[in-house]
Amino acid sequence: MTTQTQKIPSPAAAPAKRQSSAILTGHRFAGPLFASPALIGLAIFLVAPFVLAVVLSFYRVQLNSPRPARFIGFEQYTRLFTDPDLSAAFGQALLNNFTFALIVVPVQTVLALGLAVLVNRKLRGMVVFRTFIFMPLVFPLALTAVIWRLIYSRGDEGLLNAILGLFSGGALSSHDWLGSPSTALGSIIVMSIWQSVSFQMIIVLAALQSVPTELYEAASLDRANKWQQFINVTVPGIRNTLIFVALITTIFSFRLFDQVYLLSRSGSVDRGSTETVMTQIINTGFDNNNVGQAAAMTVIFMLIITVIAIIQRAAVRQRGGV
Repeated sequence: MTTQTQKIPSPAAAPAKRQSSAILTGHRFAGPLFASPALIGLAIFLVAPFVLAVVLSFYRVQLNSPRPARFIGFEQYTRLFTDPDLSAAFGQALLNNFTFALIVVPVQTVLALGLAVLVNRKLRGMVVFRTFIFMPLVFPLALTAVIWRLIYSRGDEGLLNAILGLFSGGALSSHDWLGSPSTALGSIIVMSIWQSVSFQMIIVLAALQSVPTELYEAASLDRANKWQQFINVTVPGIRNTLIFVALITTIFSFRLFDQVYLLSRSGSVDRGSTETVMTQIINTGFDNNNVGQAAAMTVIFMLIITVIAIIQRAAVRQRGGV
């Protein structure tokens, strides 16, 4: 006969097991607990306004009116696609947004990468150069709009016209950069890139400084020149960061409002070529006193941005992501 020896559990095993279970339970709730402030803020400032916009889009609502809100169903959405004037204005605003994004996203991302590579180098006078690069980021947008309004002013009082007139003998000194349909959107694009490229550059710079130096040393041993190191070491090392920068730049581009609004309030700006969906929503809701129609535009615009973000994310999927 074989005898089986039964192990007698130690008296300290049960408390240790309970302590281990408590630690695992604590770890399970640690993530949601630490993320709860961000999730609460997201729910208050994003989810709740969007739900309210969806609800308002089904009602006829007028500000400062004694009449109560009246349920009209999908009438606001139907008018947005069937009313010739409204649909044409909404389509033009969408086209302006797409044009702005198609130019700003690649140009600003490449420019941020180039500036980050330059700032990351140890050169003489780099402190002064970094200061000038970071200055637009700390300027208030209202001050930036005033400065660029002076640059784009029509006639000889505009700085840009004065410079062009100096080099052209006065032949190019009277163009209205913001009032002309051919240059109004381009002028706002230049201003936007100048004002916000520093933000993207800081993100790319942080990614550049996290690339292991051993990879560059190994590439040097393989006799790779600086350009080959940039293509085969730097770009793959910051690929995920570049995807993130392109994604947030796309979202910011479709949110274009402040620059157009501030420049239009300080002078004449061609409305047809610079009106975006955001400015049209504000004008519809507050100037035209049609909150329900503005809410319907907001819902459609939010869905468009969401689809674009999903497509962009799927097209340039991050390594190691899902």
